[in-house]
Amino acid sequence: MERHYGMDWLRIGAFAILIFYHVGMVFVPWGYHVKTAAPADWVAIPMLLPNAWRLMLLFLVSGFASRMLLARSPGIGRFLANRNARLLLPLAFGMAVVVPPQSWVELVGKHGYAQDYLWFWARDYFRFGRLDGILLPTWNHLWFVAYLWVYTLALGALLILKLDLQKGFDRLFGGAGALWIPLAWLLVFQVLLFHRGEETHDLIGDGIAHLAYFPAFLFGFGLAGSRMTMAAFARIWLPCAILALAGYAVVAGVEAAYPGFAMPSRPIAELFRVAREVQTWASIAALIGLAERFLNHDHKWRATLTEAVFPFYIIHQTAIVLGEYWLLPLRLHPAAEFAILVAGTWSACWAFYLAGREIGWLRPLIGLRPRLAKPARSAREAASASGVA
Repeated sequence: MERHYGMDWLRIGAFAILIFYHVGMVFVPWGYHVKTAAPADWVAIPMLLPNAWRLMLLFLVSGFASRMLLARSPGIGRFLANRNARLLLPLAFGMAVVVPPQSWVELVGKHGYAQDYLWFWARDYFRFGRLDGILLPTWNHLWFVAYLWVYTLALGALLILKLDLQKGFDRLFGGAGALWIPLAWLLVFQVLLFHRGEETHDLIGDGIAHLAYFPAFLFGFGLAGSRMTMAAFARIWLPCAILALAGYAVVAGVEAAYPGFAMPSRPIAELFRVAREVQTWASIAALIGLAERFLNHDHKWRATLTEAVFPFYIIHQTAIVLGEYWLLPLRLHPAAEFAILVAGTWSACWAFYLAGREIGWLRPLIGLRPRLAKPARSAREAASASGVA
């Protein structure tokens, strides 16, 4: 199976957007672990541009990448073993080491927790219960890794059953169905049958989210084997982009008129939900089409950025939360605060990745492949290298 560089760039871009989005969470009035001194309502307007589709796109590109990994694996068993190691080790490491500072900052800032961080980590974090309503230990932003692991196991079960659904996928999504069928799915399950509210990220009680994210993961898996569907997205990317912007215009207009989702009537709430789902899939369809038409080429930075994506994801939210915790007492102008937080977060992400990739035992814990041992040199090669021969 040929590598699709456009989807690599789309994956890189999706995670980059997520980092900026989580920085924005500090400044918007929505709930988050740490907030700036004076969150502003208007920040919600730009935040709503990626809000609808950012997570679904991540699951879709993860499904696409899973198909590529399966194609390079000697069998389903090795594929699942690889995914278990590459997902569960970073999840465990993240929950034990990376995430705890987020919970400590939230407890200190919002609940007046008086103990220092080392006390918290050693005495309170591993309580397997709640402290001031906060569940400890927790996975916070790493819920995505847990969900991805479960979806991969479900995919493995389908593969073991030898269900060949690729031809059906091509027939359904090889034309205009690439836009309308997933959009209809979202409208039926997220608007008509269920009014999608806040996601719980507790895995068991998050059924509405699973109805969106697991099909997106499977769609990405099928897309990796479907030239017809890729070609369809390439043809319709511009109408999809226009439709996505129209959906966003409605979503942003409602938010501007009724800040904080304080919608005065059910028709307006339903309009918002419909527009949001339209924006979701139309945006994803347009981005895939753009990746196919304009981004399917390699670059010297692509391999490094592709490898760096997962370590960046693991560390970025902790960098944001700690960065804002240290910036708050300085009482900076919001623009300066934002700029410093963005620069500091990206610097921390690069430092985490560049240092972690050089430490052999740390590589699997931050989502990187173990470093391959260098083959032993022959005696002649060793003598030649030392200048003896």
